[in-house]
Amino acid sequence: MRPNKWMLFCVICCAMIGAAENSRAAEKQEARPPDLSMKTATSSEECGSCHVAIYREYAMGFGGDLSYKGIVYKFAKDKLLTLPANVSTSGTAHSLAGLDPFPIHARGIEMGGKYCNVCHYPLSFEIPDIENLETGKPQPRPPEQEAGGMTCSSCHLTPDGKIRGPYNVADIADLPHETLTEPRIQSAAMCAYCHSLGKRTAGKQTQTFLEWRKDFNKPGLGRQHCQDCHMPRTLRKTAEDFDVPVRAVARHLWTGGHSPQRLGSALSLIVVQPREGKPDLEFHVINVGAGHSVPTGSNRRGMYLTIDVKDKKGKTVAGREWLFAPWYGDRPDDKTFLEEDKNRPDAVSATMADAQGPHETIIRAGEDRVLNWMPALKKGAYTVQAKLIYDLNRYNERTFLADQTEINHASLAVKVEGTP
Repeated sequence: MRPNKWMLFCVICCAMIGAAENSRAAEKQEARPPDLSMKTATSSEECGSCHVAIYREYAMGFGGDLSYKGIVYKFAKDKLLTLPANVSTSGTAHSLAGLDPFPIHARGIEMGGKYCNVCHYPLSFEIPDIENLETGKPQPRPPEQEAGGMTCSSCHLTPDGKIRGPYNVADIADLPHETLTEPRIQSAAMCAYCHSLGKRTAGKQTQTFLEWRKDFNKPGLGRQHCQDCHMPRTLRKTAEDFDVPVRAVARHLWTGGHSPQRLGSALSLIVVQPREGKPDLEFHVINVGAGHSVPTGSNRRGMYLTIDVKDKKGKTVAGREWLFAPWYGDRPDDKTFLEEDKNRPDAVSATMADAQGPHETIIRAGEDRVLNWMPALKKGAYTVQAKLIYDLNRYNERTFLADQTEINHASLAVKVEGTP
């Protein structure tokens, strides 16, 4: 082939390659606008077409250790409540909010099917002032739009139809939707509506945001906001096929009670024999890792401190157990109210809570809870074994173990020289 023909051939090839590259670039940037006509009921898959990695975290828990096992409402022999077969058991709490059968089943029994789970199906809302003394509830979607649960647009869609995020992307060409730069989406205020209810009442359920503000943030125990622990950041693009910079972006995992890693980082457990040779024991449960109380949230959540004292042969000679749990209402759970509970409109829920009271209150941020016990031990050598066990549903039978996770343990060798 002559030199001028080679040159012509190369020019044509370069032109074809350039055209192909331009075509691919155009395809990347010309994403269709999302259909937001359903507002916060918009399927998160709509957002996942551009925000691939974030959607994979939200829907499948990618990169986390979340695990949704089957659970029973009350008795161990009851029908196991499991996620639908087409739903990932490692999905996030937000993605499963409208699909998890357990709260839906419980609502049917305790509330007569009343649509009370507004936090699971919210309409668009403005981010509240972080200093509000009392937070209200978000407005709920209509019952026929519940199935989507907490969607991407539940948090990111503003009441006027814009998509809010922490970074300014106004200089990015060909964005498929209107955007709003909102730094507060990275603050605890973003979580306040759904993770707190009413005024601060120490020990009560659904107080997580208020616990963080009163017990952790205000005293200066730490500067972290909810997202710093529950949405750890990584360096990446927010939308893979767009010309946006790589920067710190939150992982959309919201790890909590279904994450052994998150549970295991919350509390320390220490066993102490305060008087040498005596059988009295101290157990310190210290909240060193959570910016709120433990357990927090729903009053169904519970935590057990179980103690076994074993002799030299490994035989258990003494045992003790404490329950830590949020109160159902503004007062401690207590059996003395069981008769009164029968006349309440929420009789089922109140009765379940009071039947287990009184019990230990939840461990507040930074608290060192000390529990004392003096077992009747003869002279000899023993091993004291202590375990902290987190329970997703303290109201079902204790023998049902699939919803329980051991989150810490400690042991201590002790000698008893005689009676106190």
